[in-house]
Amino acid sequence: MNHSAVTFTENNKIDYAIQVKNLTKTYKDFILDNISLDLPCGTVMGLIGENGAGKSTFINALLNITDSQYDQVTILGRDLRTQENLIKEDIAVIFSDSHYDLSFTPLFVGKMLSGIYKNWDQSKFLDYLKRFNLPEKKRLKKFSTGMRVKLEFAAALSHDPKLLILDEATSGLDPVVRDEILDILREFTEAEDRAVLMSSHITSDLDKIADYIAYIHEGKLLFVRTYDDLQNNYGIINCGRELFDALSPDDIAAYKKEAYSCRVLVSNRQKLKSIFSDVRIENASIEDIMLFYIKGEKIR
Repeated sequence: MNHSAVTFTENNKIDYAIQVKNLTKTYKDFILDNISLDLPCGTVMGLIGENGAGKSTFINALLNITDSQYDQVTILGRDLRTQENLIKEDIAVIFSDSHYDLSFTPLFVGKMLSGIYKNWDQSKFLDYLKRFNLPEKKRLKKFSTGMRVKLEFAAALSHDPKLLILDEATSGLDPVVRDEILDILREFTEAEDRAVLMSSHITSDLDKIADYIAYIHEGKLLFVRTYDDLQNNYGIINCGRELFDALSPDDIAAYKKEAYSCRVLVSNRQKLKSIFSDVRIENASIEDIMLFYIKGEKIR
């Protein structure tokens, strides 16, 4: 991906919601190492990785919650070092836990946020409360987890943000509520000047909505690929030793040895189909790819 200066279209619209070049965060026992990626406007990027891989650290660095070192972090065309306050007017962040006091009501939350965001739209907020069947005057301590998350989305979407950042925001929700949230995210990114960065361990959600997948493993960014690229080019071969030895090391992303065979994750399925036309290559889901990288072996 291109990591040059901020890119604008002919209509002076920003091409990238996020541009990061060489971001590093060092802890005593962990390093988020030299992360570079771009998130195009009008798209959803799924951020995947095992627990402790560095996903939340990366998000916290983007939000300047934690200090980090980097050559460039540009959000919505603005430099994080010099324009942080302007950036925060145009982004919304949703975590897995509600950060509002449980004695608040949705109406009080709306009143409070109206004094924080210049673009706050109270009528839109009330419309979202109705859409989500959230009682305006009920205290949050009486809300279910799903209701609290829906309130977070109602608040986030009511000040016209251009970038949504979700850090495991749908974890703990039932499938019906999660599907409702995914519909909202689809609607949100229909506007070409908006984007979503979505960290989630529920990879089936990302299968439904992601345009890009960024995979962080043990503090390193393994890849940023389009979802279509992953679907078209990653695959799984069940094979014996003879076929395994016939594969080029470049063909093998990772493999797992079983009693009498191997399961091999390949990253160039279309090429291999033309070479081994009689070999069955299964589709690989995002979860399959993660598990192979985490639990599989690599050819050194």
